[in-house]
Amino acid sequence: MGAPTPCSVSAAFWDHLRRLGLQDFPCGLGSWNKSCFNAHRSPRQGQPGLGPNPARQEEALLLDEESPEVLMELLSDRHSPWALPPGCSPQDQHLREMAVLAPELVHGSNLFQVFRSLRITGKGVEEVDKGLLQFQQLEELILSANQISRITSANLPRTLKVLELCCNAVGDLQDLCTQPPPELQHLGLGYNRLCGPLQDKYLTVDFWPNLVSLDLSFNNFTDLLGLVSQLSSLQKLRILVLEGNPLALIPTYRGFLVDSLPKLSILDDIHVGPDERHQFHGLARQPELIRSEARVVVSVGEIKGVPDPSTYQQLEVGSEAPVITYSYCVTYEFVEEEDIKDGSSTEVTEIHQSPVVATLGVDSSAQNTGEAESQQEPAATEDPKAHAAKVFVTPVKPWADTIDCSYRKEHTARDLVGLKSYLAAGTIVSVVEEKVLSWPVDADPEESAVTKGKAKQGLQKDSAKGSVPRDKQKKNKKEKQKPCEFRSDPPIRRTLGTRRVTLETLLTTEDLVATVCDFGILITEQPLQLPSLEEKESKKGKEKSPVPLTVQFQLQLLRWPLAAGTQSQESVATVVGKTQ
Repeated sequence: MGAPTPCSVSAAFWDHLRRLGLQDFPCGLGSWNKSCFNAHRSPRQGQPGLGPNPARQEEALLLDEESPEVLMELLSDRHSPWALPPGCSPQDQHLREMAVLAPELVHGSNLFQVFRSLRITGKGVEEVDKGLLQFQQLEELILSANQISRITSANLPRTLKVLELCCNAVGDLQDLCTQPPPELQHLGLGYNRLCGPLQDKYLTVDFWPNLVSLDLSFNNFTDLLGLVSQLSSLQKLRILVLEGNPLALIPTYRGFLVDSLPKLSILDDIHVGPDERHQFHGLARQPELIRSEARVVVSVGEIKGVPDPSTYQQLEVGSEAPVITYSYCVTYEFVEEEDIKDGSSTEVTEIHQSPVVATLGVDSSAQNTGEAESQQEPAATEDPKAHAAKVFVTPVKPWADTIDCSYRKEHTARDLVGLKSYLAAGTIVSVVEEKVLSWPVDADPEESAVTKGKAKQGLQKDSAKGSVPRDKQKKNKKEKQKPCEFRSDPPIRRTLGTRRVTLETLLTTEDLVATVCDFGILITEQPLQLPSLEEKESKKGKEKSPVPLTVQFQLQLLRWPLAAGTQSQESVATVVGKTQ
């Protein structure tokens, strides 16, 4: 057999053994451990009169060697130079002890017969090579957190009962299922790159007749009906983990699985009880109710901590000063929906799983359409997982100590893969201030001069004739009291605070994220005109300690029903049929 490749399981195994130093002092066979060393030498067939007495020779050797107890102390003392390296497992400790107490078992080919379990994690392994076939007694193989993209079943010991490949890059099961270990009971494929329907066909009893536990969490399976039709052939399957897949975001996901796999005991680390089975009874016979879409409800509550804008706006009297109005809204990002029911069109931007720079403004079209173009700039990331997203804006509200947004919007996401990426990345929530300047509308100068001239002539005629009639006086008075018209400039928008809200827990069994986004205490603008001494005295004693800017944000993933036992005796399938 040739030398193992640098990124193979065998290479990682031998490299780890060198770190353990099983052949170094105080382990292994050497002059320091003479009894063990001599046990492997052929006994001398002494004859009477030839050489010393063998019993006395053995006694002399025993007086000149370290005892196993002393050697074990050298291994167990953490201050000893021969203490285990950091990050070693109980299995490594067992090998060290075996090298002292029974060194012949870890010498040569005997070493491979010792292993019942082999754990190689986080070593950058890319290849499962033929070297594993030397472990003829191996029952458990754990290769988590490596870089394995393909695994050939011909290189796996036939004695395997547990195979764990979590956190790798496996995207195809064909090579693994060519000649899989027949006694395998647990297969861990969580956090890989599997997706259906091409991989569904390899998850049947034809390849895994004794499978009891299957972990497919955090892959990209989307076809719930197709996957369940394959898994139903695994008659011994009792434990199934599918959380983190896009199909797990479907509202009827859990109920359909519970009713379709009657022998399942644990689903997504939650026990399946008889009450839950009764609750979901009949759902598997109505596949038309299983729609490949998810429903999400976003709610925005109160905004607190916005400084009173009247304290820093310019207060001047006269027609030249504008009327300034302030209003406030909250923006949040949500994954791009396939169709827009209200018919409005918006720009779409790419949102990445990376830190985002706070925006300095919101697109002016947000007020009319309820949506705005995202203006965040994603930071660099090694493995960007982008999804199309839009920014939604709550209705603007005037300033108050507590601004009640009372916003609730239900989103329907048909791109389940995009929704999974969105939840993994989180959403950006911002508080935006909208400032509008309104100016008095002045009449045209020429028209104003003509009007004034006619009015003057009319007054002169009236004065020549006599006193001005009372009706005409009232009419002139009403014209003077006519309210002034204003024209408004385009709104000036300013982002007061931006925060990322983590939503990753919704990819597991959680269905609600409710948080209060704390943006800190805002530093307000300085007033354009310093207050007078009288104003200072009037405000003295009324100033309050600053309050941090906060907003209530809530995102709920509708999993129906929300919990087992919440419905009456009427079956879930019947109720779902009524609500569809």
